Amino acid sequence: MKPIIAIVGRPNVGKSTLFNRILGGRKAIVWNEPGVTRDRNYADAEWDGKAFILIDTGGFEPISKDRIFLQMREQCELAIEEADIILFVMDGKEGLMPSDREIADILRRLNKPVFYIVNKIDSPKEVEKIFEFYRLGIEKIYPLSAEHRRGLDELMEEVSHFLSDGEEEESNETVTRVAVLGRPNVGKSSLINRILGYKRVIVDEAPGTTRDAIDTHFKRDGRHYVLIDTAGIRRKSKISLRLEKYSIMEALRTLDRCDVALLLLDPREGVTDQDARIGGFIHEKGKGCILLVNKWDLIEKDSRTAGEFRRRIYAELKYLSYAPILFISALTGQRVMRVLDVVDHVAEQAKKRIPTSRLNRSLAEWVEKTPPPSYRTRPIKLNYMTQVKVKPPTFVISTNFPEGIHFSYERYLMNQIRETYGFEGVPIRLIFKRKRKEH
Repeated sequence: MKPIIAIVGRPNVGKSTLFNRILGGRKAIVWNEPGVTRDRNYADAEWDGKAFILIDTGGFEPISKDRIFLQMREQCELAIEEADIILFVMDGKEGLMPSDREIADILRRLNKPVFYIVNKIDSPKEVEKIFEFYRLGIEKIYPLSAEHRRGLDELMEEVSHFLSDGEEEESNETVTRVAVLGRPNVGKSSLINRILGYKRVIVDEAPGTTRDAIDTHFKRDGRHYVLIDTAGIRRKSKISLRLEKYSIMEALRTLDRCDVALLLLDPREGVTDQDARIGGFIHEKGKGCILLVNKWDLIEKDSRTAGEFRRRIYAELKYLSYAPILFISALTGQRVMRVLDVVDHVAEQAKKRIPTSRLNRSLAEWVEKTPPPSYRTRPIKLNYMTQVKVKPPTFVISTNFPEGIHFSYERYLMNQIRETYGFEGVPIRLIFKRKRKEH
């Protein structure tokens, strides 16, 4: 799994600016006011061909009693706990502050790489400002101007020594990798134990590719699976247990590696914002998804209850409307063994490839039934369609005006693809490309 780099430090020292410089874009909000980034901000990043997850944190104020700053501190402590590499940013214009000392004391106790950065060193004349920071007892301090990108290449060259070359785990098409995701206390461990507890399942535990994660290899009816136990990733501290957002870190660590994600929901609480965020990650990563409503045995129900829950879930998670829903109880075992049947189905759907000739016959029918709206009074033509990728199924459509395809028509085409070819449980990607002019 990709290593995680967290940027930490007091408010307003330039963490978000550094975050954006490393990404090469402007994903974080940058504003000259303490506490703008109150939550952690995540992004997939790459430097010198090495991939990692970058986290921008809210400011860490160890001495602040303000409620918002206390919450930001918790977020920051969680990022520190879960990250593989820490970038600790201090302010060269303000000089060494008591809060910097406290943060440095916390970081010194960690058994992981920490880079001590003095930001806002905007010219060679200001480099001498870093000397007072050596009072922290640090061997090396990195002068930086995130605003002007000065010193960034040197810093990231050093950081990249601690990153792997990003060689992806060898994909074994005969093995289905399943990640179990969800908020704390929603029943992930119970589900894993229930699945593995059946006697006809052969279990073999082996270390995963991240610290303290356990990949469980098992076999059922001749099929091979790897269960990625997100609940087992690292021992959670009190901070982790207290913060519901720990589950986002679990999701980030496992999604790149799985084929199918199981998102557990608690019917007593409905779909929470956190569920929606994890679901969004699953969709964006293009993974197969199954929604599991756990603890169904605790719900008073009649013949309409499941249908009402189903409608409510799809209303809250519109972008996962393709994901099948199962109502289960990990505690009693109700419908748990159906989960693997649906995993098999979704995994097959993700690998399905449709011949180009069939796709183009279908495209002609869909366009004849509902032509695309015109673009700037000119008709849009959809000339050709082909599937270029699986996992997730990705289709390219050649057209004279790619920019003229309205999202509602794109949704219409996706619905037609699903009605005709299935793809249940997996997201579909549509790419519109301009038709080449013939010379």
